[in-house]
Amino acid sequence: MATRKQNGYSLLEMVITLCIALILSAVTFIAFRPALNQSDVDSAYDTTLMALRRTRNLAIAQSREYYVNFNPAGFPAGTIQIQYQPPTLNGIAQPIEQVITYTIPVDVQFAVQNGFPASTPDGFGNGTTAIDFESTPGVPLGCQCVVFFPDGSAQDPLGNFNNGVVYMTRPNDLKFSSRAVTVWGATGRVRGWRLVQQGANWIWNQQ
Repeated sequence: MATRKQNGYSLLEMVITLCIALILSAVTFIAFRPALNQSDVDSAYDTTLMALRRTRNLAIAQSREYYVNFNPAGFPAGTIQIQYQPPTLNGIAQPIEQVITYTIPVDVQFAVQNGFPASTPDGFGNGTTAIDFESTPGVPLGCQCVVFFPDGSAQDPLGNFNNGVVYMTRPNDLKFSSRAVTVWGATGRVRGWRLVQQGANWIWNQQ
């Protein structure tokens, strides 16, 4: 005669197995959540760094003015819009044209957090403005953007070199997950930074 064991698992055994599986899944998710969050910030950082460097190279290669515009009007937050200035036609300036757009992960923002160190990456900005590429008071660029010129430099409308910094962070996360990218106007050099703790202090460490 067939025994109960030979007929299969009991309902109780199945429920216990399912509960154990769910508990293990929850523990695994909690353990890996910080790594997943950091991965999103790193992705935003990589995208921003790549967009700036590629655009600078395009400006040099094509001898044109190129714009890297952060959070442009009419686009979702976290958008990076690349534009270029076509040459004049019959002495008439042509409108700026879009080349491509990039987006960063939705849980990451171009933002700052309370407690960012007073010593900013490359000494640009004051650590309180998320997208800070305005080096000349009273000379607005008309956008939250960097303008690269054919010589590779970044300048404002009056031809002044335009240094700047953009921060990426998860606003509700710990500060150490934050990243930053800077542009040195005179050469267009682009650098990446990570926020790290050194003793009791937070500092920006170049990557």
